Amino acid sequence: MTEQPGSVTSDDKLWSALGYPIPLIAIIVLLMEDKKSRPFIKFHAVQSLIFNVAVWVLIFVVSAVTLGFGALCAPLLWLATLWPAFDSYKGNYTEIPVITKFMKNQGWA
Repeated sequence: MTEQPGSVTSDDKLWSALGYPIPLIAIIVLLMEDKKSRPFIKFHAVQSLIFNVAVWVLIFVVSAVTLGFGALCAPLLWLATLWPAFDSYKGNYTEIPVITKFMKNQGWA
């Protein structure tokens, strides 16, 4: 079976979905030549790294403001990564309001 150039495979969906809750996978994907050449995977890998940085900055700020008690919310904020992971696993180009626009303006995907 030949693969269409613009088609999204189940492998693409899996790599893209795993990059959101586990950012190390997104980094690894961007280092693998065969994976980063796939537009769907690259889009989600870059977006997941930016999204995770934003989540961790938010966790840090909340923790600093609440003198460390905000760190208890870290697992709840981390759960926010599951929404784009699920959406990318369905084969969608997930639009995260500020992050997707920033990423496209920078020319990263």
